[in-house]
Amino acid sequence: MRVTYETQKLSLRFFMLMLVLFGLQVVYGMILAAQQADPSLLAGVINFNVARASHLNLAVLWIVCGFVGSALFVTPLLAKRDVVAPWLVHLLFYAVIAIVIWNLGTQFLAQTGVAGWAGGQPWLQNGLEYIEMGRAAAVGVLVGFLILAFVVLKTFPPMRQWNEIHWGLGLGVSMLVVVWLFGMFYVPRIDVQEYFRWYVVHYWVEGVWEVIHITLVGAFLVLMFKANVRAIGFAVFWGVSFVWLSGLIGNAHHYFWIGTPEFWQFWGSLFSALEPLPLIFCFWHIYLDAHGNDRPLVNAPAFYFLLGSATLELVGAGILGFVMTFALTNVWSHGTWVTSGHGHLALFGTFGMLGIGSAYWAVPAVRKFAHFDQKLGKLGFWLVFVGMLGIALSFAWGGTIQIYVYRILGLDWFGGDVFPAMGVFKLLLPTFGFLFLVGTLVIIYDLTSMGRREGDDKRTAADVVLEPAAAPVGWRRPLTGFEAGIWLLFMWIFGMLVTFGLLSFNLDRVRIDADPTLPYLLSGVGNLGLLLVTLGFVWRFTASLTSRIHAARAPLPEPDLSVH
Repeated sequence: MRVTYETQKLSLRFFMLMLVLFGLQVVYGMILAAQQADPSLLAGVINFNVARASHLNLAVLWIVCGFVGSALFVTPLLAKRDVVAPWLVHLLFYAVIAIVIWNLGTQFLAQTGVAGWAGGQPWLQNGLEYIEMGRAAAVGVLVGFLILAFVVLKTFPPMRQWNEIHWGLGLGVSMLVVVWLFGMFYVPRIDVQEYFRWYVVHYWVEGVWEVIHITLVGAFLVLMFKANVRAIGFAVFWGVSFVWLSGLIGNAHHYFWIGTPEFWQFWGSLFSALEPLPLIFCFWHIYLDAHGNDRPLVNAPAFYFLLGSATLELVGAGILGFVMTFALTNVWSHGTWVTSGHGHLALFGTFGMLGIGSAYWAVPAVRKFAHFDQKLGKLGFWLVFVGMLGIALSFAWGGTIQIYVYRILGLDWFGGDVFPAMGVFKLLLPTFGFLFLVGTLVIIYDLTSMGRREGDDKRTAADVVLEPAAAPVGWRRPLTGFEAGIWLLFMWIFGMLVTFGLLSFNLDRVRIDADPTLPYLLSGVGNLGLLLVTLGFVWRFTASLTSRIHAARAPLPEPDLSVH
């Protein structure tokens, strides 16, 4: 771990800003969890809808900061030179801060009914879910993406020298600009506006972000394990291809209930069901590249978060996305806590953990501490990982009850009939949220104080002689491909139970006779089993890394990301 090019150090400020926004977002999340238990909390000060919008927007902004930091660290390695126009990178950093302040401020103006309309456009705040920011902030975001695309593409070598990692990152930063344009105007007709809103939310987040995610995962696997660049390029190519093959028409699962033609229910269900394919591919390649050689794991926190990113991408975005992707299941889960469980695992798990993992690789390199105390990083990982699984479980179980009480029994939501039925899970949510908050604070402290604590030193890998370790047995034995496949199989088995649980709401026994036994049983067993298997797999995978024989050996040559 070392910085090869001076401009790689520019990534540090974006990772630090990422941590600040991450912490602020989690605080808003805790406010939301507390308001679920007590709806009167902070009423009139920070209303639930304002806290929710701020929570979502901060998630987008800190994840984008992670992407920018990762791209700035990797791009010079891909180009074999410093990034061009560093002054633009400095401008981008301050622009992001300005957008954050503007966005948070206008949310409170929206609470008072001020949206700043002028010329038929809402300039302060437009109220569209997930992209609440007004036109002024949207223009700033567009300029920021243009700067990032220019810096990356201008730094890259001529296109004929690109490999798949160049293409993946180049396509990703370019499409950040293109897809964002669909969120740059307001359409009065709500069904047409929903078309364009989902272009941004689905294509931008579930499409473009996935392309960047797959590419950056591949790049960091090369850096961490000195994996073969051509093999990584093969995985990046097919991962990106599958994302676009399934995702373009798969966007139609957002068109089920917004007044669009009925044929979207078939096509949306079909192509959305294919969206887990690239996620399985990414998940499997993590296993292959981590076991491609017997090198010791140099930076455990960085890899733990990378592994968590790929695993929760598969479970949250893939399996739980598959659960709700069919019209016959989505008709029940749409707009409930069940969707929130999927969304939290998918967004934080896939993209958030990648940014944190990238920071754990880049920050020690920039600060020239190749060897640092990794205990806090690993502790932080397990706290946020278990906390997020618990949050998802609370949403899944509470959402199943919500579907039954609200949509089967037809009880009054605003009259308070649904609230008592979900009471246990409304208390469970902030409990796991507090665990997640503690993990967040550990991560922030660890990354911001790295290099200043006892136990960090500046020795290089060549200075450290590793003693041979006894061959491990039991839970720490080497993880074989067959066993990894068994773990994956059980994830999908429990995922199918969750799917059948939602499908069972269509049965006359449930829908007409109001018998909740079957959906409650399938949801209870399916969701708990899925998340326990996920936890067990990651624990098993990380434990198996100690099976590496830590013997002194000649170091492998430094990986070359620019290989054509």
